[in-house]
Amino acid sequence: MKRIQLGKSDLQAPNIALGCMGMWKLSVKEAEKVIHHALELGIDFFDHADIYGGGKSEEIFAEAIASNPSIRENMILETKAGIRQENGKNICFDFSKKHIIESVEGSLKRLKTDYIDIFLLHRPDALMEPEEVAEAFTVLKESGKVRYFGVSNQNPMQIELLKKYVKQDLIINQLQLSVMHTGMIDAGLNVNMTNDVGINRDDSVLDYCRLNNITVQAWSPFRYGQFEGFFIDNEKFPELNAKLQEVGDKYGVDKSAIAVSWILRHPAKIQTIVGTMRPERLTSIAKASDIVLTREEWYDIYLSAGHQLP
Repeated sequence: MKRIQLGKSDLQAPNIALGCMGMWKLSVKEAEKVIHHALELGIDFFDHADIYGGGKSEEIFAEAIASNPSIRENMILETKAGIRQENGKNICFDFSKKHIIESVEGSLKRLKTDYIDIFLLHRPDALMEPEEVAEAFTVLKESGKVRYFGVSNQNPMQIELLKKYVKQDLIINQLQLSVMHTGMIDAGLNVNMTNDVGINRDDSVLDYCRLNNITVQAWSPFRYGQFEGFFIDNEKFPELNAKLQEVGDKYGVDKSAIAVSWILRHPAKIQTIVGTMRPERLTSIAKASDIVLTREEWYDIYLSAGHQLP
């Protein structure tokens, strides 16, 4: 499993991480099997959020490693907060000092750990007061409860506003990216064009993160649209699946591994978060870590997904 440096931190992490959004659906024994299998593959990075399963994903994770508590020191745990929900629906975003600190305390309790390796602000809050965020980060850092900080789904100016006030480096920006969700790449390919894909909706966030040593984490690497569904083996995308199969046959891996290797091929050194809770599927996906697609293969896959070059 290849490892990359996360932002400006001293953390070396696998280029494929396990997203734990669906862990709340598992029994403790099933979760234990998934976690230990991930570690065997070299995937020691686990991504959480306080809203995953209403907090149950973090609880199940903690119970699954309870029999071997020393294993915690061999993991990088990331969690996110800032989305407030009622009955599973988002009601507001909240980056207040009070909410940030209370959310981290809740995650620490559910995860049964003394510290979080990385804490991310989850979705931008229109009412954010960056001075409050800075105060919360300082409290969490100085108390030893959070080691590093970052954001999720934020554009460059939102990050710049935070950076004006927070003392700590922001080492992560978690963004949706797959071969079927490529807005941040499309805009960069269609500069000075009048077509719709040339619209820069993300303010060149990918280039910004590279310039500022912020690691991009790609979430939903197998989805199309926002949350419409998955493109692997989907009859809506025959050309893409045929190309993924063709390239997969060359490297001796399945289509999912090629879909991930397509993200990893980007020189931004992106870390891809995969959310499968099936050990056998995780084994297949993990093979992407060492695959380096050729430039022609990368563009062939991009074009087969229905994208066009200007």
